Amino acid sequence: MPKVPVKVKWGKEIYPDVEVNTDDEPVLFKAQIFALTGVQPERQKVVCKGITLKDESWDNFKLTKNALVMVMGSKEEDVPTAPVEQTRFVEDMNESELATVLDLPEGLINLGNTCYMNATVQCLRTVPELRNALLNYDQSSGGGTAGALTGALSATVRALDGGGAGACAAAAARLLHALHAAAPRLAERVQGQLQQQDASECWAEIVRALQARLPAAPEHPNKPLVEQYFGGTLEVELVCGEADEPPTKTTESFLQLSCFISQDVKYLQSGLKSKMSEQITKMSQTLGRDAVYTKTSKVSRLPAYLTVQFVRFYYKEREAINAKILKDVKFPLDLDVYDLCSSELQERLAPMRAKFKELDDKKVETSLTTVGRGDTNSVARKKVLPYWFEDDVGSNNSGLYRLQAVLTHRGRSSSSGHYVAWVARGSGWLRCDDDAVTPVSADDVLKLSGGGDWHCAYLLLYGPRILELPVEDEPMVTDVTEDPSGEPPTALA
Repeated sequence: MPKVPVKVKWGKEIYPDVEVNTDDEPVLFKAQIFALTGVQPERQKVVCKGITLKDESWDNFKLTKNALVMVMGSKEEDVPTAPVEQTRFVEDMNESELATVLDLPEGLINLGNTCYMNATVQCLRTVPELRNALLNYDQSSGGGTAGALTGALSATVRALDGGGAGACAAAAARLLHALHAAAPRLAERVQGQLQQQDASECWAEIVRALQARLPAAPEHPNKPLVEQYFGGTLEVELVCGEADEPPTKTTESFLQLSCFISQDVKYLQSGLKSKMSEQITKMSQTLGRDAVYTKTSKVSRLPAYLTVQFVRFYYKEREAINAKILKDVKFPLDLDVYDLCSSELQERLAPMRAKFKELDDKKVETSLTTVGRGDTNSVARKKVLPYWFEDDVGSNNSGLYRLQAVLTHRGRSSSSGHYVAWVARGSGWLRCDDDAVTPVSADDVLKLSGGGDWHCAYLLLYGPRILELPVEDEPMVTDVTEDPSGEPPTALA
């Protein structure tokens, strides 16, 4: 692709030999400028030979070799401080100072209504197996638009792992370009500006690309990594209520479950359960016409990482928008999906569930006997048991999950408002609001259940609950792969 070297002038600073690829969207060039100057793309005015660069195209903005490009715009002002050094409390620090003091990770800048993409990336990045696969992905392996999107996501994960703000900005711009190439509908514009998009569509598009491009893990060579760790199976039975027909039994695969929000649904568990038994209309071969069937679904394979979507948007014809259901639906930090499973899977889950119950009972007993005496029974070493079935790497062998990421939306329609990621980190949580990353509490996360114009949970990502046992309680010790990102450890079979 043609690259043109230009000079960028911002204030008194001149940056020579900046390579611009005019086959990319102009927003990528603005991300380069951000990396050099620290001026956010939305605050930039980029001019060359009297022509101002537009966000949507390079029309009339002709670049020649060594052309001088003028950049106007200022960085956001820092909070002024007194010249004499004083004690600074966490409550008084701005986001930049907090990030330095608390060693917070980098975020992704908003390139113009791209918060939906940024939030999706931050949530998916919490899966250690996926993150490691992306870090090891060969970005030169081709694969069309799916390969380009996977390669761009790989570069973004690398940048977030320590590349600095400039690298993250450039990676975000590359990722946006690849996302638009893979899903042109996400590149829609309104009055020249990128339109806000549905984070669920972005999530699905990225997962599809990863499903096509990420190789299978060595432990399970016949199943792609995404299907291995995100894919589940349903046993479906259809019974006709209007004719004497034998039940029809089929199997369906899923990469996420849906929680439909009705007047009666107040909790995530009830919303999931109601979807497992529903009335549908389909053609009856016996009656020769459409008839009402009862569709009953049971989970026969649980993935290690369970994605749940709150179905909060519906099409409103009068306004021609996807309007939002603001209803408060509570969700837990610890989720048990045993009741959604088939009887055969429930039997397979029983042994690991019994181990969890025994451990939980011991914790309760220990806490009662050590009240007021401090922790006199602490164990120096623990081991992690595999969370999957021995013959099915990437599954969940207990039906127990722990929340590790929430993607929220604030606004009244999917094509407006703002998306934010809330991700677990160690024993705490982080709010990833584009490039602003701040610590929050678990209580803050549980308040994202809806009921008003504040952020409402839209997508939930649950990971497997990890069983840690004292070494002396279990003679068989499994190896554990420590993840430097602070994510839950991954046991090796």
